[in-house]
Amino acid sequence: MATIRARKRTDGSVSYTAQIRLFRDGAQVYQESQTFARKQAAQAWVRRREAELDQPGAIERANRKGVTVQDMIKQYLDEMEKVRPLGKTKEATLNAIAATEFGQTVDSAINSQRLVDFALWRMSKEGGGVQPQTAGNDLAHLGAVLSIARPAWGYEVDIHAMADARKVLRKLGYNMKSRERDRRPTKDELDKVLEHFVGIQQRRPSSINMLKVTGFALFSTRRQDEIGRMLWEDVDEERQRVMVRDMKNPGQKIGNDVWCHLPDEAWRILRSMPKERAEIFPYNSSSIATAWAKACKFLMIEDLHFHDLRHDGVSRLFEMDWDIPRVASVSGHRDWNSLRRYTHLRGRGDHYAEWPWLERIIQAPVKLGAWGKQ
Repeated sequence: MATIRARKRTDGSVSYTAQIRLFRDGAQVYQESQTFARKQAAQAWVRRREAELDQPGAIERANRKGVTVQDMIKQYLDEMEKVRPLGKTKEATLNAIAATEFGQTVDSAINSQRLVDFALWRMSKEGGGVQPQTAGNDLAHLGAVLSIARPAWGYEVDIHAMADARKVLRKLGYNMKSRERDRRPTKDELDKVLEHFVGIQQRRPSSINMLKVTGFALFSTRRQDEIGRMLWEDVDEERQRVMVRDMKNPGQKIGNDVWCHLPDEAWRILRSMPKERAEIFPYNSSSIATAWAKACKFLMIEDLHFHDLRHDGVSRLFEMDWDIPRVASVSGHRDWNSLRRYTHLRGRGDHYAEWPWLERIIQAPVKLGAWGKQ
């Protein structure tokens, strides 16, 4: 049964509280109430909720204690940690989402409207005033959690909510896709960075050999985390290639092992590394990123990321007139469409032909630290 009670507020206006109580065998099994500014709205809510609660299993679902977004994110991070730790950026983003008011939203209440409101809030001053692309990244990371919440854990998550939210945001004029970076290092910038790393190597011979890492990243087009995971046992000497395990790929990473051809320059750098450890480059991914960032900051080189070496390496292969399948055999791209943005570079020649740094990188001595990965 339902009741609607009018109550006078201190400002003289009237509010209407609708209350629904359901009984079975004389015992109350469900209770719900909501307050409205208009009586008609309260009446409409009662009609809608009574119809919904009349459906089989509705009362049991309504009585079920919901699981919050915060709890789902924690469970996701715990589950992923067992397989392979997430990247620091994704983990930090998910923890930040969990700490917001949206993090207290229960599973059954997650719908496209809530997701749109969250994205708009992130772009507002109160939510950090982020760019649409950053809000889009938030939704992408959150979507990874929601996509498995129902099939893996049985939570009441609307499987269409995220896709619908993105459609709404596009209709509102927001471009949530990340912008493609076109930043490439200049030879002058590389000269400065590599000379800087030479100095560090001379002072601390057992530190990360960023000369080798930088050169290999550029010519192999490998990401920093991939470089640190590559194993000698995964090198195919005959075919001049290496198995890149758990390569980053939309929708799949764990178990996405890909054979990647190594261009001659990358192959020579790889073979110049000592076979003293299981890893070819026994360096920690975050340490590589830190060393690169510190060098650029010290040299006052702006907006140059380590990942830009991969972009430069892929660009170089197209400039050497390699076709898409051949470039993909090096870069590991499965979706060739993502390589089409490079095709305008075809036939410009090898930017690094007779580059003096190549021989210096290959000949550079390597002294590995005493303990595991650095």
